[in-house]
Amino acid sequence: MTDRPTAPNVLAITFLYYRDLPRAFAFYRDVMGFPLAIDQGDLAKIMQIAPNAHLGLVDEAKGMNDWQPEKCVQVCIRIEDVEAWHAYLADQGVDGLSRMFENDKIGIRAFVFRDPEGYQVEIQQATR
Repeated sequence: MTDRPTAPNVLAITFLYYRDLPRAFAFYRDVMGFPLAIDQGDLAKIMQIAPNAHLGLVDEAKGMNDWQPEKCVQVCIRIEDVEAWHAYLADQGVDGLSRMFENDKIGIRAFVFRDPEGYQVEIQQATR
């Protein structure tokens, strides 16, 4: 039996599929402020969320999976100032911006909104 490799992981990327890749790219670059880490041309744009955490935006016509109208994925980003992010994204007019909520059981204060093609994004801050 072959042993599992022990070298450390280098990068984590979660891929989401879009019908309008340029629009999704502009949103995550310009509104969210994520830097482009890897440019795969018209196939995908890989954006850095945090060190070693990345979001891959894929053109559904060229990627390995199809775009789906019903989204079952949530992108969650933990930050240090949830109030500032909520105010900023309200000014940006993001779709589906919720009110702030707290979950004492898991120790967060958070809100959610939808990206340009309907993926839910949660912005949260630890409360403990």
